[in-house]
This record gives sequence, structure tokens and C-alpha cells, in this order.
Amino acid sequence: MSESDKMSFQAGEAKGETKEKGNQMMEKVSNAAQSTKETCQEAGEQIKAMAQGAADAVKNATGMNK
Repeated sequence: MSESDKMSFQAGEAKGETKEKGNQMMEKVSNAAQSTKETCQEAGEQIKAMAQGAADAVKNATGMNK
């Protein structure tokens, strides 16, 4: 194998490794985004439930919840 062939082979290997690393990073970013989305949805549901509870408490206190 000539020196030129070796260099071409190594360049191809490096390109493949770089592409794989990029794919791994994109997967990690995607997973982090999905996790953040789920966390925000859960927080929103908790806030919604708290607001509903507060509204019900006000209705009960003022006698409007009949």
C-alpha cells in the first residue's frame, strides 16, 4: 500500500468517525430536548391543577360553588 493510499484510508476513517460522533451528539441533543419537553408538560399540568384548586377554594369561600 502506498503512502498516498494510507493517507486516503486514514482520511476516510477520520471522516467516518467524525460523522458517527456527530450522529451521537445529535441523538443526545434530541433526547435532551424530549426530556425538557416532558418536564415542561408535567410542570404545566401541576400549575393547572394548582390553579384549579385555588379557584375552587375561592368559590367555596365565597359560596359560589353550589
